Amino acid sequence: MMPRKIKFYRTRDDKCPIENFLDSLPGKAAQKIIWVLKLIEELEIIPALYLKKLAGTDELWECRIKQGSNIYRLFAFFIGREVWLTHGFVKKTQKTPANEIARAQKYRQDYFNRIGRSS
Repeated sequence: MMPRKIKFYRTRDDKCPIENFLDSLPGKAAQKIIWVLKLIEELEIIPALYLKKLAGTDELWECRIKQGSNIYRLFAFFIGREVWLTHGFVKKTQKTPANEIARAQKYRQDYFNRIGRSS
């Protein structure tokens, strides 16, 4: 089995939304997220509890982490065995906000445009 590799998307101006999000979190939440990301890299079959395809999207995935009473979501897309994280947010509603999904889709499209590949 080839392990997966977690990668962080960077914008054209070299900002890293996922890094900024992780830096904004309390220590325990960041630790739990890092633990889940390690599972995603190492497990052959990832439980849907932690990673699930977002229905109705173009190959967007949602990494799900619960820490205490907070629910954290990180958006991702795959290129082969690479898992590209776009950004994260603290989930406060039952449904994933449409603006967060749109943001992830924009980042994904930007990435593919810059590497000269269609998504």
